[in-house]
Amino acid sequence: MASMAERPDLKVDLGRGLHLRSPVIVASGTFGYGFDAPQVDRAALGAIVSKGTTLRPHEGNAPIRIAETPSGMLNAIGLQNPGVDHVAHVYAPQWATWDLPVIVNVAGDSVDEYVAVARRLNGVPGVAGLELNISCPNVQSGLQFGVDPVLAAEVTHAVRAVTELPLIVKLTPNVTDIVAVARAVEDAGADAVSAINTYVGMAIDVRRRRPIISRGSGGLSGAAIKPLALHAVWQLAAEVHIPVVGVGGIMTPGDALEFLLAGATAVQLGTVNYVRPQAAAEIHDGIAAYMVQHGLTDMRALPIRSVSVLTHV
Repeated sequence: MASMAERPDLKVDLGRGLHLRSPVIVASGTFGYGFDAPQVDRAALGAIVSKGTTLRPHEGNAPIRIAETPSGMLNAIGLQNPGVDHVAHVYAPQWATWDLPVIVNVAGDSVDEYVAVARRLNGVPGVAGLELNISCPNVQSGLQFGVDPVLAAEVTHAVRAVTELPLIVKLTPNVTDIVAVARAVEDAGADAVSAINTYVGMAIDVRRRRPIISRGSGGLSGAAIKPLALHAVWQLAAEVHIPVVGVGGIMTPGDALEFLLAGATAVQLGTVNYVRPQAAAEIHDGIAAYMVQHGLTDMRALPIRSVSVLTHV
């Protein structure tokens, strides 16, 4: 255990006044709205990202919606949520009493829907920021904005115009050039990007001769995607001037440190929350121990800045 004199400063800044006490965040969809994870030590967290929230309530997709895969899982929940009015009236007042920020993940089927949700949440006590989900592969139109830099910029610009909240844009890996999308949303007013959302994947039940997931495909997450997510963060951190939040397959302190060394300002934990609810505290403490071991006093000293980006092997 580090002494007070040795204890490093783990605070990070995601822009527009969104200061976190820790770089460890729990990812959207894996922590509900923050009320149903009693085994998680919230003291280790910098922030919670809520489940995806839409203008109107969504029932989500029909079962089966989750399937385990080698070193990961598929999910096609379909943005099941109670709608923005319920979030603003019922959940946000409770968040306002907590000692850590809650960032609301915002989804929609059109620019107007994203704007309506963002406008409704602007200035609501308990809502510390927005994560714009332009990259969900589990609803019919979930990827339309995330794969096109022009559309990504359009929705980001429109949301930026109606909210003063810190705005993070969650990027999809299911795209030819993730850097182009990131640059577009940066220019359109994003304060940060989170990378990456899930890959599109599927699994087939060979006994029943049909896809396991009800809608055929789902989003692949977990350890299997970590090297791909890490490379995306490595590319983005070299090419944009806003913070990059690393997401994808982080299971251990070592995994989180790889993302931070690659240039991520913070990390989000997703699938690991289902496997080891105590992982957030382990990862927080592991980052602190690493910094003490290497004589690093704050998070800005972690990224590797002297190595050139390799876009391919």
